[in-house]
Amino acid sequence: MNFQDKVVWVTGASSGIGKALAVELSEQDALLIISSRNEEALKEVKAACKFPERVKVLPLDLEKHNDFEEKVKQAISWSGRVDILVNNGGISQRSFAKDTVIDVDKRIMNINYTGTVALTKALLPHFLERQQGHFVVTTSIVGKIGTPLRSSYAASKHALHGFFDSLRAEVHENNIQVTLVCPGYVTTNVSINALQGDGTAQQTMDKATANGIKPERFAKLMAKAIAQKKQEAYIAGAKEKLGVYVKRWVPKLYSYMVRKLSVT
Repeated sequence: MNFQDKVVWVTGASSGIGKALAVELSEQDALLIISSRNEEALKEVKAACKFPERVKVLPLDLEKHNDFEEKVKQAISWSGRVDILVNNGGISQRSFAKDTVIDVDKRIMNINYTGTVALTKALLPHFLERQQGHFVVTTSIVGKIGTPLRSSYAASKHALHGFFDSLRAEVHENNIQVTLVCPGYVTTNVSINALQGDGTAQQTMDKATANGIKPERFAKLMAKAIAQKKQEAYIAGAKEKLGVYVKRWVPKLYSYMVRKLSVT
């Protein structure tokens, strides 16, 4: 795929992976719609793009599902179409299941899963009418394997795989693609913003996150996976990728390995 003049809508675009992907796709001459709750941060991302005049800022809150029909109309009205939706927005977790109040479980699922699905469903009629389109979803390696301190987060990401694998089969004949991108550790604010058991933000960066893949490098690999229309892409370090395959082929060994993970 050549991204030139493709209309790409990226959620969670105010920082981290979303910001880096927007900048990368601008370098590749895409027309961009960038969304998150933080309009001022989105304006800064727009200014950082190679062609800011080809970037539309469209604030969006993934918890406000009733707004999505209108947001889709606004997105389509900008240039008459959307070619690719990158569902990248979300929030993480850093707490044991026993310490996590149920409202935190609900909020993580409401943002990561229901918000993503609701926006996808709002745009789906446009793709069906055009008989083409591409849904890209940022899930996680934890969408394939569960690890300590991520019970609700892992559940929300596992759910995305179930929904989008089913959707892929349903829309295959309509020339609509689905790509699930599974990051490992990436050096973003994801751990700083992660919810603790009481719903407050952790406000510190994990060591593993600090030592992760740089967002700019990740964005180049993600853009390549989108261009190749991959069904799944694991963009992660060797250990994270190994966990996926050990879980698949030797689940008992995986259970032993994951119990030994540091939770500090």
